[in-house]
Amino acid sequence: MIRALLDWILELLPDHDIDGNLLQNPTEHKVGEYAHHPVVYARAVAELVGAVVLLVLAVVGPAVIGWLPLLLAAGLVVHAAYLWLRDRRDIFVLTDMRVFRVTGIFSTKRATVPINRILDVTVERPLLGRWPFSYGHMTFESAAQEQGVRHIRYIADVDVIDHAIQKVVQDAGLRGRRPDQHFT
Repeated sequence: MIRALLDWILELLPDHDIDGNLLQNPTEHKVGEYAHHPVVYARAVAELVGAVVLLVLAVVGPAVIGWLPLLLAAGLVVHAAYLWLRDRRDIFVLTDMRVFRVTGIFSTKRATVPINRILDVTVERPLLGRWPFSYGHMTFESAAQEQGVRHIRYIADVDVIDHAIQKVVQDAGLRGRRPDQHFT
């Protein structure tokens, strides 16, 4: 029931319009659009479980202070919904020209790093990200001092995305020649 309510709220919010943010001249092609790994929702689920415990305490506890657990449970439910929406609306996009990230529940923020500015990508796979889950974190180093896309955490199948980024960089001719290419 709570998930259905959150999905309904998500449908009411304006779309991030990823395809509308792609360049038309020259034509930019989306390589992939990636959301967070489901493990990011663990905190929201834990808060919902805490809210249920508080509701039980409100029913079985003293009636004089029964309002306090109800108030705390309502606060936990609202905060859990916020966490779920925040993580659900955080999208990482790879195109043939740039990497960008769109975040925000009501208003949106878009941070971009052109592919030719990416100097290094660091992939971190913590123990839980290696086993039993399959997620990781990425850190982008670029030629700019301050950059909009620096750390992206809890990415599902991070190695596949890293390979896709490396392929886009290689196809753009930014990292040197592949062994199968020869001078003509």
